[in-house]
Amino acid sequence: MGEERSGSSFPARGLLMVGEPHVGAYALAARRRLELLSEASARIGTTLDVRRTAEELAETAVPRLADFVTIDLPDAVLRGEESADPLADLRRTVVHGVREGLPFTPPGKRMDFGPTAPQLRCLTSGEAVLEPDLEAAAGWLAQDPEHTARLLSHVHSLIAVPLLARGVVLGIASFYRAGGSFGDDDRSLAQELATRAALSIDNARRYTHERTMVLALQRRLLPHGLPDQDAVEVAHRYLPAESDVGGDWYDVIPLSGARVGLLVGDVVGHGMLSAATMGRLRTAARSFAELDFPPDEVLTHLDNLVGRLDREDPDGKGAGVIGATCLYAVYDPAAQQCLMARAGHPPPALVHPDGTVTYPDLPAGPPLGLGGLPFDAGEVDLPEGSQLVLYTDGLIEDRHRDVDVVLEQLRTALAHPERAPEETCQAVLDTVAPAHPHDDIALLVARVHALDPDRIATWELSADPALVGEVRASAIRRLTDWGLDETAFAAELILSELITNAVRHGAAPIRVRLLYGRTLICEVSDTSNTAPHLRRAASTDEGGRGLFLVAQLSQSWGTRYLPEGKVIWAECGLDAA
Repeated sequence: MGEERSGSSFPARGLLMVGEPHVGAYALAARRRLELLSEASARIGTTLDVRRTAEELAETAVPRLADFVTIDLPDAVLRGEESADPLADLRRTVVHGVREGLPFTPPGKRMDFGPTAPQLRCLTSGEAVLEPDLEAAAGWLAQDPEHTARLLSHVHSLIAVPLLARGVVLGIASFYRAGGSFGDDDRSLAQELATRAALSIDNARRYTHERTMVLALQRRLLPHGLPDQDAVEVAHRYLPAESDVGGDWYDVIPLSGARVGLLVGDVVGHGMLSAATMGRLRTAARSFAELDFPPDEVLTHLDNLVGRLDREDPDGKGAGVIGATCLYAVYDPAAQQCLMARAGHPPPALVHPDGTVTYPDLPAGPPLGLGGLPFDAGEVDLPEGSQLVLYTDGLIEDRHRDVDVVLEQLRTALAHPERAPEETCQAVLDTVAPAHPHDDIALLVARVHALDPDRIATWELSADPALVGEVRASAIRRLTDWGLDETAFAAELILSELITNAVRHGAAPIRVRLLYGRTLICEVSDTSNTAPHLRRAASTDEGGRGLFLVAQLSQSWGTRYLPEGKVIWAECGLDAA
């Protein structure tokens, strides 16, 4: 009868020895190898992190196979790429053993193996290289005599194994024993362990490569800077999920009438499809917003687009079902009001000037892509200094936290109206965001600024051509009071054309408004829904050149529709002559 060693992790059992006296020992060794390989299948590759997978290989091999393990990977592999010359950028990635303090090259250092080193020979041959006695391993001793001499007092035998998978060289694993020598069975076992680990490392490398590409795509599709406007002071953050990248986005969109649109959205799912879909939805949402559609209509158009994208799924198998949530808000600094609508998205947080934090009761609306369901908008007052906080569900929804508790944490973090938006963003991420986010987080904080009432001028008139001159003259006097004499000439011609068009082709009452901010905005509204169109007048036409003149004198112009009527607006630079 034979028994296992008392220090073994295997339970002691009796073995019946039949035939040769060493049969029992061979059977026990074979069982240990099989059990180690079985354990390796469960322990190696539990994550999709290249470095962690390499650490799992070392932890599995120590102490069952080796006393110490070092793993060297090329920088390219750590980045998720294939290395063109693995020996040129090898870096010590893992050092693990039964004790610490040995003179191995520490993690993070570049590795340069000499031509006679076992590590280089294993890469050249593609097979494990066994050095049963390092004191007699001339090639190993010669690569760095001073360093190897220090190691010899701690290690006795070495197996160097290449990490190869799918034809890609991923690195080198070196197994050391302090006492006793490795044998051929140990070399075969080390080779099998390295082969299994290499597949897991390559899976992690491929995932890292894809995640890097998705992140790069998403960052290219997100805004690279914030537009110049005076309505809001904005700060933003985007935090990708640890495990996979989703399709969260945000945007800040200058609109006519000194207004600004604030947008956050979240595409369902993760990966390249979600990131690409996010880019398409953000572009479409911006286009719909710049057409001056109100928030509920923007969401309706996006809903139709998402449904169309889903129907056009090239796979046709339903695996690419597209869905998204979205919140769109339009702030008007002249009225100090904000019109918002959401499509299955978390409600915004509103920070009042006194520090009170509320979550406006907005109609939830269905997620984008369901089709055929209405969206409703809600309006809230936003006095000077208020902050509007928009975010995606990754900030508040987590499998380990209660949403209501998180919303209270968010309320506490936001209850500091004196903070600048940048400080508010950072405070929210520091105190509310999960430590290890499982979903992307997009955060947008906007402090609103009202337009000074002294910089707003309005007139109302009936559809009487005789009143056009009076309003024009009054507007010029107001421009003079504002010190905009250089802009007055262009503004006078624009107002004359727009008011005359409204009198001739519109419907009373007619309203004229000047907004003096970063630019001078001239607006003329009436109750008709018929909008003028820029056209090329023939040389014999007596009219038709007014809008052409407006387009030439203004930086931009357009039409904004109201529930009853429309607004024709033109924006002039303050340096206009």
